[in-house]
Amino acid sequence: MFNHQDLPISLFAGRSNPALAAAIAEQAGRPLGQVTIRNFADGEVYVRYEESIRGTDLFVVQSTPPPAENWMELLLMVDAARRASAARITAVIPYFGYARQDRKDQPRVPITARLLADMLQTAGVERVLTMDLHAAQIQGFFDVPVDHLYGSAVFEDHYTERDNLVVVAPDVGASKIARAYAKRLGADLALIDKRRPAPNVAEVMNIIGEVEGRNCLIIDDMVDTAGTLASAAGALREAGALRVEAFATHGLLSGPAHDRIEASALERLIVTDTVPLRRTSDKIEVISVAPLFADAILRIYADESISTLFVE
Repeated sequence: MFNHQDLPISLFAGRSNPALAAAIAEQAGRPLGQVTIRNFADGEVYVRYEESIRGTDLFVVQSTPPPAENWMELLLMVDAARRASAARITAVIPYFGYARQDRKDQPRVPITARLLADMLQTAGVERVLTMDLHAAQIQGFFDVPVDHLYGSAVFEDHYTERDNLVVVAPDVGASKIARAYAKRLGADLALIDKRRPAPNVAEVMNIIGEVEGRNCLIIDDMVDTAGTLASAAGALREAGALRVEAFATHGLLSGPAHDRIEASALERLIVTDTVPLRRTSDKIEVISVAPLFADAILRIYADESISTLFVE
């Protein structure tokens, strides 16, 4: 039987998150390969591998937050690797952008996550390694194996303040992931139900669960503009919560996010380094997923099970 351990392993990185890629390579004990990525004067992306990758088990590390050029860069790197005769190509996508567009919930809109899955496979990807997809069913958009890691694996080891703890889902959509965290942390669960009684009328937040006199930890897969997060923190504090913290795997922190966090009742927001932060803040703490991804990459390369790494 063919064994991928007989192949040399190659790690390459795009430009979206070089710090994470370097940390993954260091944890894996493998050097990052040399690749030239630049833009022509008109912005067009150019990719060239500067070393032979023929017959290698190749891993391309590239998060895909905005701009969309990050996706194009990943696709070009995969296509170039296929045309350079890499034996197997795995796309390592710590943050899978456009995952919120996973269904046709309105007339005349695309299912962009499916489109990108098709494009990756057309380019030549044979496996995908990612973390905390906004919609887990995106795995079904692929006809190649998808290994789906969870940020809870690194957060559980990092977060030690579990006394008198309640895990809070900031909206109904986050209830499943919050329930999983509550189970892992041995904590109670609460849910914030947001409603608009009428158009242009402020949201009313109903808290389902006991939070008065408790330490609250808000859980979500991502934080973008931080509007929901800041509102949830305020509602919890008004309901008598002692301490309000939050964890989100992907810290996109777009637009007014930093200002909202600074002005909110949140005492601390913990995110991972799947997406590089645009600004720093005393309230924002970053933990690294590099050891988890490095472990997964080495297990994939050795054709070993990684089920222990992605159990939610």
